[in-house]
Amino acid sequence: MNRIEFLRNTAIATGAVLTGSAMNTAASPLQTAPEALAGKTFNLDYAPHEGMFAGQAGKSFLDQIQFMYDQGFRSIEDNGFLGRPIAEQTKIGELLARLGMRMGVFVVDGGENWKTSLTTGKKEFKDKFIETCHRSVEAAKRCNAKWLTVVPGFYERKLPYGIQMANVVDAMRAGAEIFEPHGLIMVLETLSDTPELFLQQTHETYSVCKAVNSPSCKILFDIYHMQRTEGNLMINMDRCWEEIAYIQIGDNPGRNEPGTGEINYRNLFKHLHQKGYKGVMGMEHGNSIKGKDGELRVIQAYREADNFL
Repeated sequence: MNRIEFLRNTAIATGAVLTGSAMNTAASPLQTAPEALAGKTFNLDYAPHEGMFAGQAGKSFLDQIQFMYDQGFRSIEDNGFLGRPIAEQTKIGELLARLGMRMGVFVVDGGENWKTSLTTGKKEFKDKFIETCHRSVEAAKRCNAKWLTVVPGFYERKLPYGIQMANVVDAMRAGAEIFEPHGLIMVLETLSDTPELFLQQTHETYSVCKAVNSPSCKILFDIYHMQRTEGNLMINMDRCWEEIAYIQIGDNPGRNEPGTGEINYRNLFKHLHQKGYKGVMGMEHGNSIKGKDGELRVIQAYREADNFL
């Protein structure tokens, strides 16, 4: 066979393969009939937040929760829940109960999360943290929440690292004493927003949880943040697995839905499923495309990444 014939035959064969591949892709329910999956639950428990589907569902958070349920989601998270009026907290809790949905995290925010506070060991900051923990217990009862996000704050540059660590552990023990009788779990979030934050990598948060030694003090593993600060996502999850109680999602770069960045979320979700993770997966990210089409793309992205079985 001469070179021209070889190239022609190869092109024909390649065209047949591509045609067959296109037919297989067209037959995929992920490509042709996303509406057929609407309402079907996911393999993992992904939790959207307020505003993520406002174009589709309207401005009311209650209507958005109903839309989330109709699309197959069975949890939500609401970082600002503690700051909502009690009447609104109650309505959200009642709707979640009626739909059989779980509340993911809300933030134990005493206004100290983004400043130098608990690392200092000062009584004023610890007292404020304890007061906020008590308020969080009452808020959690209104929505049957189980997990509460805690950020210990910034470094105190005037103190050695070991002293700061001891101060944080002391404060977390005080928080755990409040939450443990109620079956609540504060999850310490390791962040990448600024190098001034005390907890930068998973192993540091792991050390705090081990020192506190309470079922009410665990790790919130935010995949977006940890990809930025340490990478090796599966390895670091496995190393610290016994202390991880909650997971959040966001692709990097951009902090948008899976499939918009460098993280192989399908493999990562499969790994978590194989480990038997049954907790909430908080969708703490933005939408890469604005408007209603972007909101539908978020749902589609989760259908694609969740298709690992």
